Amino acid sequence: MPDVSRRSATAPASPIRRLYPLAEEAKRRGKKVYHLNIGQPDIPTPEEYLQGIRGADVEVLAYSPSQGLPEAIEAFRAYYAEWGIELAPDELIVTAGGSEAVLFAFQVVCDPGDQVLVPEPFYPNYNGFSHLAGVELVPITTTREEGFHLPPRQEIARLITPRTKGILFSNPGNPTGVVYREEELELLAELALRHDLFLIADEVYREFVYEGVHRSVLSMPELRGHAIMVDSISKRLSACGARIGAFASRNPEVLAAARRCAMARLSPPTLEQLGLAAFMAHPRHRDVMLGMVEEYRRRREVLSEQLSHIPGVLFHKPEGAFYMMLGLPVDDAEAFVRWMLTDFPGEETVMLAPGEGFYKTRGLGADEARIAYVLKEQDLVRACQLLKEGLELYQEVAPRAQV
Repeated sequence: MPDVSRRSATAPASPIRRLYPLAEEAKRRGKKVYHLNIGQPDIPTPEEYLQGIRGADVEVLAYSPSQGLPEAIEAFRAYYAEWGIELAPDELIVTAGGSEAVLFAFQVVCDPGDQVLVPEPFYPNYNGFSHLAGVELVPITTTREEGFHLPPRQEIARLITPRTKGILFSNPGNPTGVVYREEELELLAELALRHDLFLIADEVYREFVYEGVHRSVLSMPELRGHAIMVDSISKRLSACGARIGAFASRNPEVLAAARRCAMARLSPPTLEQLGLAAFMAHPRHRDVMLGMVEEYRRRREVLSEQLSHIPGVLFHKPEGAFYMMLGLPVDDAEAFVRWMLTDFPGEETVMLAPGEGFYKTRGLGADEARIAYVLKEQDLVRACQLLKEGLELYQEVAPRAQV
């Protein structure tokens, strides 16, 4: 039997999904699992979007153009214009979700063996995308104590080598909820210009800002040749399964290279693009998105209040997105998460995402976990009660737990 490639065999597993079989087994035993491990919103997908799919005048479900349907491109352009970002039609490519947009970015800016800096903790699928593209991620370590904001300039600059081709960051941040300040964005821009690097901004959560102000890299004119923005409708429209994202830049060479990547995969989903076009044409589209943001703002408050009553749990109240990194009073957060799924007594339990998988630096995150506050308020309250009970019991039964 032939061997599979080393590249695929060594691709990192998602820390968010790796323990999914244990959760499914718990459900088969009749246990209810409160999923705080994955950013899958429970808010219904807007009817205006779904109607756009149901009402699509399509006789043959054909390929869309590689760059995306003109209607979808115009929908994205209209959306960004609401944020003061004016894009020409050829400065934007519709992708199969934000994931494909990030993969395009790695493929466009790097050759195998090149490096990209990324603040850690970071969205763990960056590991998978970079691995498949042959790109080395170099972590910029941030801390909960500092709200996961960037370290001083010299700490970032010393990481830049002749192999460094770009800096990738999410703003607002997944998994941290950080919203970068103006001076932090200016720092990244200055480094990109000084060292001739690409600045790749994952702006999927731009709507979800509770403290501070979001600024897009595309609003910084000095970065015209350096900025790449990746985006997705998955969160702001609660449409994770639609797989519609965007890759945008004002650099003609970057766009030409990304279009070649798009041609290689043929086209993004057709019906879901038509749904986006219909949604953006609806007069209520802005109110719908703002309503979602306010719902998550309330959930943030409820979750923060509940967690503040759990002894030993440390956190920084997130400024944006709908994630929170917790410090837990245990030595091994993954062992605790497993225990909650396999041994915690009762008819209910909670699932978190172990924190170690969100870091590149070995040894960091072992006592942390990410929460995605994507459940209704009453479910968040109950999940926190279960977490409190679980930590108390685990510290009694697990001799290696650190109180």
